[in-house]
Amino acid sequence: MEYIRVTKENIENEHICCAISSNKDIQVISKKNWLKERFDDGLVFLKSIERGKCFVEYIPAENAWNPINADGYMYIDCLWVAGSFKGNGYSNDLLNACIEDSKEKEKKGICILSATKKKPFLADPKFLKYKEFTVCDEADNGIQLWYLPFSLDAAKPEFKECAKHPHIEQTGYVLYYTNQCPFNAKYVPVLLEVARERAVPFQANRLETKEEAQNAPTPVTTYALFYNGEYLTNEQMNDKRFIKLLDGMEK
Repeated sequence: MEYIRVTKENIENEHICCAISSNKDIQVISKKNWLKERFDDGLVFLKSIERGKCFVEYIPAENAWNPINADGYMYIDCLWVAGSFKGNGYSNDLLNACIEDSKEKEKKGICILSATKKKPFLADPKFLKYKEFTVCDEADNGIQLWYLPFSLDAAKPEFKECAKHPHIEQTGYVLYYTNQCPFNAKYVPVLLEVARERAVPFQANRLETKEEAQNAPTPVTTYALFYNGEYLTNEQMNDKRFIKLLDGMEK
């Protein structure tokens, strides 16, 4: 498999693996704009030259849009290999490329979000364990921070205190999200409309700066849904899934 690094210079001509559509699609526009603003912060987006979900996105942890203390580390935003690309060793290729690049940049190691059991939109813990990552911190909602240090004396990354105990004071449904995930550009307005039709209190908080994301009340900032102050899920929802959730809560 051949891979290509997406940059400011070629981004308009390259597909974004997690949002495969034309440049006029709201999801593509949202993701590409977010990427363009992150490249100067050291973000790397490496993907298959073939069209599909096969890519890794990472950034120096100091500039990550997550509430973590991991100075000197590289943080993986997303490592996604799906569909026909699975089972061919491409995840290894992409992760190894990240490791090599991070070592060349003299990083202390790599960190990434996961959980005890596989959760949607988070790294597979079995794969991380196979690649010799270990858990270095865990929030109350089960979201874990895993790391792969490049030396035995490297300090362990950790969640900031605001993320270790995900809880907010607002009642009703409250969503924290960023434009890092392209699906949000399409589906957050859909959820707001469903909530309006059902007369359900719903507040959507888009994190628009690195500083906001690094001080969010949740370890996952791409998508974190709360209900009456308690964390519910990091899984992006369409209208059908949200209606199913609402129906279940009303029983």
